Amino acid sequence: MLHIPLLRAGQPYQSLSTIEVLNSQTGEPMAVMSQANRGLISRDMLSISDHKRVLDQFTVADLIQVSQIAGQHFMQAELPIGQQLQSPNDYIAQLSTSTGVPKTLCRQNMNKIATVLNHVDDVLGGLTRGLDLSILDKGWGQQHGRMLGYLCCADSLGGILPSNSAGVHSLWVPSIALKVPLVLKPGSTEPWSPYRIAQAFIKAGCPPEAFNLYPTSHDGATEILLRTDRSVLYGSESTVAPWRSDPKVQIHGTGWSKILVGEDALTNWEQYLEMMITSVAENSGRSCINTSSIWVPAQGQQIAEAVAGQLSQIQALPLDHPEARLSAFFDPQIAHRLVDMIEGYLKIPGAIDISSQLFEVESVVETDGYTFLMPKVIYCSDPSHPLANTEFLFPFVSVVEAPQSKILNLIGSTLVASVLTEDQVWITDLLHSPDIERLNLGAIPTNHISWDQPHEGNLFDLLYRQRAMQADQRLATA
Repeated sequence: MLHIPLLRAGQPYQSLSTIEVLNSQTGEPMAVMSQANRGLISRDMLSISDHKRVLDQFTVADLIQVSQIAGQHFMQAELPIGQQLQSPNDYIAQLSTSTGVPKTLCRQNMNKIATVLNHVDDVLGGLTRGLDLSILDKGWGQQHGRMLGYLCCADSLGGILPSNSAGVHSLWVPSIALKVPLVLKPGSTEPWSPYRIAQAFIKAGCPPEAFNLYPTSHDGATEILLRTDRSVLYGSESTVAPWRSDPKVQIHGTGWSKILVGEDALTNWEQYLEMMITSVAENSGRSCINTSSIWVPAQGQQIAEAVAGQLSQIQALPLDHPEARLSAFFDPQIAHRLVDMIEGYLKIPGAIDISSQLFEVESVVETDGYTFLMPKVIYCSDPSHPLANTEFLFPFVSVVEAPQSKILNLIGSTLVASVLTEDQVWITDLLHSPDIERLNLGAIPTNHISWDQPHEGNLFDLLYRQRAMQADQRLATA
């Protein structure tokens, strides 16, 4: 059986403690992963500043080129995993089998990671707002006639990574070009992507010391968050809540992304239906940037019925089917608990299950050994209903009716808001809303990403800070 070792400064290490990676269809083991305990992580972190100095020997331009070569290897090469070689097709098959994500979506997410690696120069241009990146090599320099100084605040970037969608790994890969080593805890069902990314970088000429991968327990994850200078944390609200006040930890939690429809867009809302479906269902609804609610000032039930009609056409297909769009649940019990939760909330007045009542869509479909939650649309006439602003790990959306003048006071935390309006007064209000992280004006799906703009936090701002600089003329022109 395949054994996935730890990576300690890029070197494989097999520990006595292991955990099985299970086949999401059969429940049988498909691999075993070495586990790192808290003491091992703590001991390794004593050397992390040395690993940072190895990366510092490269220029940012060098590491951008390494990243671009790594992107090609990630997509095309056979790369080591344990004592075996993993082809790109092996990676897709293993990723799909352990996570329950269709191969079509696994390949889309693979392309997303490769796109960031191949265009990391554009990504860094957006993250740094057009900074001359050579300034980071020296720590200071001049741009547009101004003296600039930047200090790297981290000898390492920790990452507590998820299993729900491989595409999220594209958010931390620019760390290497920014000269910051990685200390990563892979998700329990998704070690494949971070391991393959690390091996692609090493094959491309990146120092192995830049990569530390520690499958570990909750205690080990806590050790990573405490020991690394900066970190990114993915997880549910209960997972991320204890760390929200820690400025060293960048939170990637529940998104509650939304589409907001203005009064002026209601007369032709049908033209936005495809954009709504894409926002809800793309990537099987597993991303924090998928739409979880659509807010409208009127015609809410009519819009909910149209959305439900389109989503009802999505079928539960085998994971290797070329038209598969829906992910299976690794743990069927989680799927059934989510259905029980939704049905419990539906007993509270103010919400209607449009998908079940009008289109007779089953909530749970079990086929070929897999468990699927089918797309669900809820119409909420009461914007305070518990289902009006919630998020689940499948294509779920509530259509919420509320006066336009009250919507911005009701939506709460919103990672992405795509707004359909040309009302300049409302647009001004939207621009001043502190609850919206990323604002899309126009028919732009919430899951559409522009890689030169961060959609959740800014990795550069997390890792670097600008400081005041002055230098006499002799040094400034040296």
